[in-house]
Amino acid sequence: MCSDRITEVVARELAADPAVEDRVADCVLAALTEVDDAADTADAGDTGVFLRAVTVHGFRGIGPTATLRLNPGPGLTLVVGRNGSGKSSFAEAAEFALTGGNRRWDGRTSAWREGWRNLHEPDLARIEVELLTGGGAVTVATHWAPGAELTEAQWTERRGDAPPAVVDPVSRRQRLDLYRPFLSYSELGALVDGKPSDLFDALHRLLGLDQLAAAAESIRLRKLELERAVKNSRQDRADLLDELAQVADDRADRVADLLRDPDPDLDAIAAEVAGSVLGAEGPEGLRAVLRLSLPDPVEVADVADRLARAAADLSAHATIDAESDLRVLELLTRAREHAVTAGACPCPVCGRGDLGDDWLTAADAEIARRGADLDALRSARTEFESALAAARALPTPVPEEFAPATQPTDRAVKPGTPLPDAPIRSEVLGKRRDAVRRCWDEWAALATADYDEQSADRLRTTYQDLAAELAALQHDARVELERLDAVWSPLVPRILAWLEPARAVAADAGELRIVRKAADWLKSATTTIRGERMRPLEATARWVWSTLRQQSNVELGAIRLQGSAGTARRVLLDVTVDEVDGAALGVMSQGELHALGLSLFLPRATVAHSPFRFVMIDDPVQAMDPAKVDGLARVLAEVALTRQVVVFTHDERLAEAVRRMQLDATVLEVQRRERSVVEVRVTGDPVRRYLDDARSLLRTPQLPPAIADELVATCCRSAIEAAGLAKARHELLAAGLAHGEVERRVRNAHTTRAMITLAIMGPRARVDDLNKHLSAVGGRWLVGVLRDATAGAHVPIDRPMRELISDTERFIAWLRAHEPAMARS
Repeated sequence: MCSDRITEVVARELAADPAVEDRVADCVLAALTEVDDAADTADAGDTGVFLRAVTVHGFRGIGPTATLRLNPGPGLTLVVGRNGSGKSSFAEAAEFALTGGNRRWDGRTSAWREGWRNLHEPDLARIEVELLTGGGAVTVATHWAPGAELTEAQWTERRGDAPPAVVDPVSRRQRLDLYRPFLSYSELGALVDGKPSDLFDALHRLLGLDQLAAAAESIRLRKLELERAVKNSRQDRADLLDELAQVADDRADRVADLLRDPDPDLDAIAAEVAGSVLGAEGPEGLRAVLRLSLPDPVEVADVADRLARAAADLSAHATIDAESDLRVLELLTRAREHAVTAGACPCPVCGRGDLGDDWLTAADAEIARRGADLDALRSARTEFESALAAARALPTPVPEEFAPATQPTDRAVKPGTPLPDAPIRSEVLGKRRDAVRRCWDEWAALATADYDEQSADRLRTTYQDLAAELAALQHDARVELERLDAVWSPLVPRILAWLEPARAVAADAGELRIVRKAADWLKSATTTIRGERMRPLEATARWVWSTLRQQSNVELGAIRLQGSAGTARRVLLDVTVDEVDGAALGVMSQGELHALGLSLFLPRATVAHSPFRFVMIDDPVQAMDPAKVDGLARVLAEVALTRQVVVFTHDERLAEAVRRMQLDATVLEVQRRERSVVEVRVTGDPVRRYLDDARSLLRTPQLPPAIADELVATCCRSAIEAAGLAKARHELLAAGLAHGEVERRVRNAHTTRAMITLAIMGPRARVDDLNKHLSAVGGRWLVGVLRDATAGAHVPIDRPMRELISDTERFIAWLRAHEPAMARS
């Protein structure tokens, strides 16, 4: 995986493809931006992480506190020690502290997890891993309370001099799983012959392809959602058409005709449904008719009777001479007022008569009679006007609910319809509505009509006609509503329920086209980007394999990822056996499988953008033949130029290969003493270690002299044998012998003298000729040193031990510088 964010890579691919529409590009980038941002968040954390030290107490094979100190920078460190020395406990402790788990225990029996506490220090278990990061020193500590289970550990993290803070290892584990700097022996084979999807998923995440897959999945789900909506809409339309076909209704027919169109006019369907609901014959129109009301018939009758009585009373009091009588009354009233004022006098009008007391009496009687008649007339006229106003207030304007009458629909009635009179009912309703409107027109006209002798009767009859017609219309409306409720009304919500998602489908049609194109483009682009991002890892893996395989007849070719999320996933390894394509995994040895596993692990763990600058490998040498051990040493040394490489092994061959090939490395030896006391010490090579041990024995006053001499001589003999072993391997390999043959020769050299003979005289020489050869090429002193070192390990010798150590060093120096006979030949 390159350091570019996946969104930037895809953006460049989109820009370089002229066939991609802008909306398609926007769709792809929108999906990627979301997952890319999530990946950036998950990838945030320390960078440039090196290991500085691993301190363990009471965990696995380590009892009292022991510390493995490492140089926090690029370089190769070999941690060696026999099985059970506690070296792997350091590796397991570091992995558990940093990740919260251990791959070596995954899938194992519970005994592996239950026996994690050290038997000699069961009450206190603690791990501290000191890291050096780009941001400074970080110490991750894991500790358990007495009696706590493995999973009940608590983690703290201390940065620099700050106080420790409680942390969750899960926050760090995602990055550690992605770049995975740990590799145990049990994982080596699993990388190749484990679950096919595991390696695929690991590489997929590492290459950033999980982000592509997540974006593709997001687009796929949206496409599936839109396609499902289209499919559901089509199926619902087919079901709706089946329902409409069972209904004998012209509105159902019209909607069905619209629905049969491959691209139905949704607005027309909506309009048809709306018209059927709101029209005069629709349910709402009919319900509006039912809500109409007229004045109470008793009130109408009372108003009509009152008008008739008032008219009759007015007619009785309103005579032809009424106006003349009113003038006479006014004249008499004024004459009386004159007579009262002037006294008895002749009539001022005719000049005759005498307006005396008798006349006043007679005038008062006449004025009273005529006044009573006029008061009755005024009262009758007032009552008539009030009764007429009441009659005119009863009629109301024609209601808005009455639209112009619609023409009946001519259509054939479907066979088997349960309501064959639907068109007839529509026609009847139209006629009823027209009749009501005519009656209501007449009724409304009474509000402004002039009075005549038929007005009261007209009020009664017009009202009765309107009431009868309205009652008939409302009766028919109820019948029609019942029919609609049984036939059409149930279909309306069904049509509307289809119509709303159908509008959404129509609105999303453009998006569906875009996401389909985006899905196709991203699928193709993923294949291209996957190949490009696999190429550097593939090249590194092939280099590692070619270096490791050393004399293997298996060739590693292309490494390809096959499959995707939701499908079968595996990593395809193109391998050949003796230049013939085949299932190499079936014929490869365990050592070859481990070498192939390393070829897949190292490129993944050492990608340039990994935040972890270290790799920790436990027991990679097991099952490897000698040739592959040499190749492993070269690979590790090469990787160590830019990474901190820490390798745990009990096999001395790796350290020996590093020394023989003069590769730069630090060798740390782990020793486990009684009660799980573990010590770590730096050792350059076994020769120096044996000589240092010999000198330490001389400085140990507690040892009896005889035992000390025997042990010192044993160390000197071991130093000579180790130097002879290194010399033999180096010279035999330089002479062109295969690694396997070299190892066979070395194994057959059962004694120290046999190993020295092999080293300086070659594989065909005899051990009996060794002393003569040593005397000839180096001097008799060589024979004496070899004799005393080998004999002193069993019997006392006549030589000071300090002198034997010095002479042993001289012997080894001569041996390393000596050009053997096979080299001269």
